[in-house]
Amino acid sequence: MNFLADENLDIQIVNKLRQDGHLVLYVVELDPGISDDEVLDMGNANKCLLVTADKDFGELVFRMRRVAEGIILVRLAGVSPDEKAEIVATVIAKYSSQLIESFTVISRGSIRIRKLPWLGDRHEE
Repeated sequence: MNFLADENLDIQIVNKLRQDGHLVLYVVELDPGISDDEVLDMGNANKCLLVTADKDFGELVFRMRRVAEGIILVRLAGVSPDEKAEIVATVIAKYSSQLIESFTVISRGSIRIRKLPWLGDRHEE
């Protein structure tokens, strides 16, 4: 799978996903400091699912109906970066087909995957 890692994401997560064979673009390496809108645009242009720790993307996607290939929000406060990397990689391996065109929240003890129904029509244009 292709991922865009937001600049607030731990490098350990980026490295783990790359080790698992995924293509991971990392905002820190490409264009640090860009706006959330620009991050979404970059993810869409590269057909990447966004992996972030920034809750603001929920507002962009749900309230403003911004298009996204999919967003994975990592909410694992108090968990070591190495453990976060393992958890995120495990979720991606287990639920990969469900993550596309979805907003996924990974938190301690739970995974919520919510389809973004308004995205289904964009492939029919």
